[in-house]
Amino acid sequence: MIRLFVALPLPSDQCQRLRTLCSGVRGAHWTEEANLHITLQFIGEVREPEVAEITAALSSVEAENFDLTLSGVGHFGSHKNIRSLWVGIQNSPALYSLQKKIESVLTRTGIVLDTRKFSPHITLARLKNSTPLNVRDWLEVNSYFRGPSFNVDSFTLFNSYRARTGAIYSPLENFPLRHGATV
Repeated sequence: MIRLFVALPLPSDQCQRLRTLCSGVRGAHWTEEANLHITLQFIGEVREPEVAEITAALSSVEAENFDLTLSGVGHFGSHKNIRSLWVGIQNSPALYSLQKKIESVLTRTGIVLDTRKFSPHITLARLKNSTPLNVRDWLEVNSYFRGPSFNVDSFTLFNSYRARTGAIYSPLENFPLRHGATV
C-alpha cells in the first residue's frame, strides 16, 4: 500500500520565512523545512496499481496559476489539548476552486476521500505535553504574521512514508497549471 496526498509545495524563500516562527513552544515537534506544504487533498492508502489512475485523473485538472499569501497563525485541538500549530492562508477563491477540482476528479476514480471541510493551512508543529500558556504566548507573538505573496503554478502528488523520525514526503508527480491571467 502507498499513502498519498495532493499538496502545494512551498517556494524555498517561504519555507525559510516560516522557519523563523519555529521556536518557543516546549514539547513542539517542528515540521522539517522540506515537509512544509499546503495539503489540497488527503488520499490515504491505495494499492500500487491505483497510482496510475490517480495520476491520470490529476493530470486532467485544468486551472490557471494564481497568487497566495500566508497570513496569521492558529492551532488545532481544544484550548486544553492543543495538537498542532499552523500558519493560515489569506482567502483565495482560486485555491478553493483548485481544491474542488482535485476532489472532483479523485472522487470520479472511486476513491473514498476524507470528508472534512477544506481548511487551507501549513502545519508548523505537532505538540505533545505543551502547556496552553506556552502555546498562547506563541500565538500572541506571531498573530500578525504575514508573508509576501507567491505564485502557485503547479500542484504535486506526494507519497508519505512513516519513519521513526517522522513522516517523509516524496513527490511522485508534478501537475502544472495554465499560465494566463492571475486569478
